[in-house]
Amino acid sequence: MTSRPTAEQRLSDLVRLRRIRDRIDREYAQPLDVEALARGEHMSAGHLSREFRQAYGESPYGYLMTRRIERAMTLLRRGDLSVTEVCFEVGCSSLGTFSTRFTELVGMPPSTYRREAAAATQGMPSCLAKQVTRPIRNREARPSGRS
Repeated sequence: MTSRPTAEQRLSDLVRLRRIRDRIDREYAQPLDVEALARGEHMSAGHLSREFRQAYGESPYGYLMTRRIERAMTLLRRGDLSVTEVCFEVGCSSLGTFSTRFTELVGMPPSTYRREAAAATQGMPSCLAKQVTRPIRNREARPSGRS
């Protein structure tokens, strides 16, 4: 007896994963955790984590934090909020975790980014600034020879 999912089950899982990813994109500033996301789609947290990583190349939590950091970058470039205010505005509850993750994704601490990015994107349309300053996730930085 095999536990391999059928094509129909795989398609159903992909639809649910897309809804979860869309929810993260919409509600990134809200308190979200893997258990709540899984419960909302009638999945176990373990199954969600495995399937999400297989489909998108990173964990649901990693995807959520990337969304938060991308939004934080925009707010920091705007320059009217402190790093602490930005941290809480994007849904992070720990300044330390926010700063660590920001530094991992962007390559510099949020305070440095705030100083440097404002000058680097001055006069640039926000839609272009967002593309130019978008963080590179680990899965995007892998060598192209790997599948």
